[in-house]
Amino acid sequence: MKVSAEIATDESVPESKPSANYAEIIYNGIWKNNPALVQLLGLCPMLAVTSTVVNALGLGLATLVVLVGSNIAVSLIRNYVADAVRLPAFVMIIASFTTCIELIMQAYTYELYQILGIFIPLIVTNCAILGRADAFASRNPVLPSALDGFMMGLGFMVILVTLGAMRELIGQGTLFSDMQLLFGDMAIQWKWVVFENYPNVLFAVLPPGAFIGLGLLIAGKNYLDEREKKRLAVQKAQDGPSESKRVRVTGQVS
Repeated sequence: MKVSAEIATDESVPESKPSANYAEIIYNGIWKNNPALVQLLGLCPMLAVTSTVVNALGLGLATLVVLVGSNIAVSLIRNYVADAVRLPAFVMIIASFTTCIELIMQAYTYELYQILGIFIPLIVTNCAILGRADAFASRNPVLPSALDGFMMGLGFMVILVTLGAMRELIGQGTLFSDMQLLFGDMAIQWKWVVFENYPNVLFAVLPPGAFIGLGLLIAGKNYLDEREKKRLAVQKAQDGPSESKRVRVTGQVS
C-alpha cells in the first residue's frame, strides 16, 4: 500500500520576523519597558535632582544623549569585541560620552552643572545605559540601536520631567522656574506662577516627596495597564472563541 498526502492550511506560512520591530522599540521605551517605571533603574539621580523641571530636564537630556551615543558606538563594534572584554569596553564607551556631556555642560550651562553636581558623572554607572548596551545594542544593527537608545532615554526623561513638575508645583506653586539655566536669557520669562502667595510645601522637594511622587506614577501606570488588560479580556470574550483553522487533506491510496 502506498499513501501520499498533502496537508495545507488556509493561512500561508508567515515570513520570518525582522531583526528589529521599530514600533515595538518605541512602545517599549516609552511605556511597556520604561527604565524608570518598569525596570526601576537610575532611581538615585532621578529622586535626587527632580525637585524642579529644569533640573530634571537637564539630567534627562544628558542621559538621553549618552544613551543614543553609547548604543550607536556599541552597535558599531559589536562584531569586533571579544566576550571577555565586552562589559569593560561598554563602560569605557559610556564614560567617554559622559565626559563629553560633562564638558559641554561646564562650558554652556555651568550653573546647572553645579546644581546637578555629582549626578552628571554618575551617568556612567546608570544601569539603564549599560543594560541597553549589553541587552540590545550589542546584538542589533546601528539604526535599531540608535532608536532604542533614543526611546529609552526619552521615556526616562519624560518621567524625570513629570516628577520634577509635580514636586515643583506642589512644593513651590510654580512651573518652569530658572529655565534660563538651561536655555539662556530667553527663558527668563518662562516661569509660570500657578498659585499666587503659595505657602511652600517643603516636604515635596525633599527626598520623601520624591519617593511618594514616583510611587504615584508607578501606581498610575499599573492602573492603566490593568484597565487595558481587562478591556482586552472583555473584548475577546465578546468576539467569541476564534474559529479553528480549516485543514484540507488530499490523498491517494493504492
